[in-house]
Amino acid sequence: VHLVESGGGSVQAGGSLRLSCAVSGFTISKACMGWFRQAPGKEREVVARIESSDITMIEYAVKGRFTISRDSAKNTLSLEMNMLKPDDTGMYYCAAADRQYYGVMCSTRALNRFWGQGTQVTVSS
Repeated sequence: VHLVESGGGSVQAGGSLRLSCAVSGFTISKACMGWFRQAPGKEREVVARIESSDITMIEYAVKGRFTISRDSAKNTLSLEMNMLKPDDTGMYYCAAADRQYYGVMCSTRALNRFWGQGTQVTVSS
């Protein structure tokens, strides 16, 4: 199983980026998946999750600005990020659980099953 993130870069505050996570060796159509980020000197934190029936959970710090979605035909998970702030700077990772979750969001521990290598997002003021 391989998860490969792309789409990171450097933007000014208020800008937008769209991250993608291409997955091979694993079908994401009903998987519980998520996006995490890690800023320098800080712990990794979850920012968005999508469970098997496509219900999403967006963390408070990014609510209203970030959107998680999946394209099952392309086996790709995405994170649309708008109105970016300097605090959004960090390495962004996609992750997947190894079983399906319907009606209940998978935990961050469950998402430890599969990880990508990350893509860097830098937001300047």
